[in-house]
Amino acid sequence: MRRALLGLAGILLGLAGVLFAAAPASAHAVLTGTNPGAGEILPTAPNSVTLKFSEAVRAVPGKIRIVGPDGQRAEQAPTIAGGVVTIPLRPGGGNGTYLVSFRVISADSHPVSGGFSYSVGAPSATGDLPDEQGTDPVVAVLIPVAKYLGYAGLLLLVGPVLVLLALWPPRLSRRGPSLLAWLGVGLVALSTVLGLLLQAPYTTGTSLAGVTGSDLRDVFDGPFGTAMLVRLAALGAIALLLRPVLRGQGSVADRGLLSILAVVGLATFPISGHPAASPVPLVSVLADFAHLGSMAVWLGGLVMLIGFLLPNATEEELGAILPIWARWAALSVVILLIAGSLQALIEIGTPKALIDTTYGRLILLKIALVGGVLGVAAFSRKLVRDRVAAGRPGTVRRAVGVELAITAVILAVTTVLVQTTPGRTAEANSTVGGTGYTNTLTTGLYTLQVQIDQAKVGPNDLHLFAYTADGKPQTVLEWKATAALPSAGVEPIDVVLVRVPPNHSFGQISLPTAGDWQFRFTLRTSDIDQASVTAIVPIR
Repeated sequence: MRRALLGLAGILLGLAGVLFAAAPASAHAVLTGTNPGAGEILPTAPNSVTLKFSEAVRAVPGKIRIVGPDGQRAEQAPTIAGGVVTIPLRPGGGNGTYLVSFRVISADSHPVSGGFSYSVGAPSATGDLPDEQGTDPVVAVLIPVAKYLGYAGLLLLVGPVLVLLALWPPRLSRRGPSLLAWLGVGLVALSTVLGLLLQAPYTTGTSLAGVTGSDLRDVFDGPFGTAMLVRLAALGAIALLLRPVLRGQGSVADRGLLSILAVVGLATFPISGHPAASPVPLVSVLADFAHLGSMAVWLGGLVMLIGFLLPNATEEELGAILPIWARWAALSVVILLIAGSLQALIEIGTPKALIDTTYGRLILLKIALVGGVLGVAAFSRKLVRDRVAAGRPGTVRRAVGVELAITAVILAVTTVLVQTTPGRTAEANSTVGGTGYTNTLTTGLYTLQVQIDQAKVGPNDLHLFAYTADGKPQTVLEWKATAALPSAGVEPIDVVLVRVPPNHSFGQISLPTAGDWQFRFTLRTSDIDQASVTAIVPIR
């Protein structure tokens, strides 16, 4: 028991580095168009501003704003129909430049934020947008950790229950597997509660300390909050039924009800993530349900096999158990491959996205890992078939251990995948605005994160985020940016930047020709502290 728990802890801790290295959660809907367009100059004031997204979105209360040239708020209450956000304007707005900022929630529960400007009559000087921050770094780290704990808890719950019900030798103590199952219940519960608490600062862009009761109510009232509350309710009912079942005393009715509750709880995973925003949501939800369930059976069974059965069961018991387990594993693998392939086809969208997007490359990594574990699993099944009464149990244990280790890495890759923009969405973003450019530039005064959403000839959106050396938002008093193409004789072009205190600014620039453009950024952080950085940006 001690060795099994230590081995499990080692796997979880070993994968922590993978999770902490993962990028912060990405917005999974993209802005596909606006009316008025970014940087457009209108002869007369419009009645409203329209934002169009690639999928359905919901509003974050108070986070859709339009600031007029006089510095006053110009918007009225927005309306949302699917992926179209309409923001009525107050009558009587004057000529000049209007600043638009937004933060909404995509259908798969991730926030989408951004901004742009347009002018009426002629451009004018602008003020600052209200204080707006991105995802808090602590929240960005805790979200994938919470998701991973949920997946780990799921397999630790499913594996012991199935093995105890169908494969456990009567002479062996049930204490170890039961503790593992209760650990699984606790991890799923902890993951769910963390998910609920983190969703509020994640969607609003505040810190954990800045979350209000109103923010939490908004989460509870939304689809994500409903799914999490249903999961907690199902988990509570499962906990009540689990004790007699783990002791081997549960009735047929108890086991049937436990199965129904397990289906309900498992279904909350796909309906609160990517599948809910799929072009074919019912197919995606069912495929993800089957994919996650088969993974829990396979990996949870491996944990039980290597942690308890192989070290403790007799040769005669293993001779009866291992062939049954091999059939379980084979069926799980078939379901896993079919469901995973269907998911990948839907989420990737096009063959090009398989190579050109982070999501596609993660899918390729997952395929390679699955291929490796299938090879090890085939070897394990061969050993099972070939073993005799006094066979080579140590070899079987090593093969199963390798299988478990690789599938645990697959679990970590899956955790990163659910935090990554799907290929179909990333590809749509590329189609709308080119491949984009991101880079992080460092000076002794600040670290600057640069995002150019299009990186192509014509209009480009530029976003800048400044941070201190320890990763905290850096207050910037003045932003300057220029773009030049010396090889083509293009002198520096000033980029008009709009400040979003404390550490964000954005602007638009129209680039007339392709080439390696030289962008220079100058940030003033106090009356006397100022530093410049340069980036070479390929424009196609």
